[in-house]
Amino acid sequence: MEEARRQEAGMQEARGRGMVQLSLVLACYNEEPHIEDSVAQIVEVLDGSPWTYEIIFVDDCSKDRTRELIDQIIARYPNHRMRRIFHEKNVGRGGTVTDGMRAGEGEIVGFIDIDLEVHARYIPSCVRAIEKGADVATGLRTYRFYWHSVDRYLMSRGYIWLVQRMLGVPLHDTETGFKFFRKSRILPIFEEVQDTRWFWDTEIMVRAYLRGLNIQEVPVLFVRRFDKKSTVRPIRDTVEYFVKFWRFRRVVRQLKQEAAVAGVARGWLRESL
Repeated sequence: MEEARRQEAGMQEARGRGMVQLSLVLACYNEEPHIEDSVAQIVEVLDGSPWTYEIIFVDDCSKDRTRELIDQIIARYPNHRMRRIFHEKNVGRGGTVTDGMRAGEGEIVGFIDIDLEVHARYIPSCVRAIEKGADVATGLRTYRFYWHSVDRYLMSRGYIWLVQRMLGVPLHDTETGFKFFRKSRILPIFEEVQDTRWFWDTEIMVRAYLRGLNIQEVPVLFVRRFDKKSTVRPIRDTVEYFVKFWRFRRVVRQLKQEAAVAGVARGWLRESL
């Protein structure tokens, strides 16, 4: 409780001094159809919050007009803290997000999927969770069910079962594209993560839990957008994920052994009501 008070006092001090409290990373890859509208909604939410913030665009070699639009957006908001990182080589989702969060100036760093299938209105709940003592706050997705996306729904539920049963970790949604971290606590774990693509999400969450970080899962509504082209390749991606997952099991066993020898308690997982 005392630690939470100190952390909240630190955030208040940073606010008073005009320092960046929150660094929000927007990882981009071919986001032309929705980036302008999404950023407008994100800015509206953050401008209505009590935190000083910055937005960091990280483009992973888009093939459309995303980079041009990012520059236009930054010019459109001259009184906002916005900057961009343009990759010269495609590194994948995990590497893109990590680059942005490493560059962030805020003590709280996070990212959300720019298509806003989980809306920006849930950002304050995650930031408050960290202010109150969490090291990691993630969106626990509640799905609006559609019959024509039942395959994606079942894949997601099946993956959660694998994480909990085969890795022995009680996390409920490792793959959510809505994650916030206390930067000082997550930076050492960034150095451990090996995957820079989609499996990054599983790695960062499982490693965070096994390293003893305090994790809070915040319920959010997930509404799938059918007006955008999915980059998911069901068969190929499932096979690739399973191979990486199987190999990662050995890493998890090693991490558990190291934690037992060092006397490190596993992370504290909490779900907001």
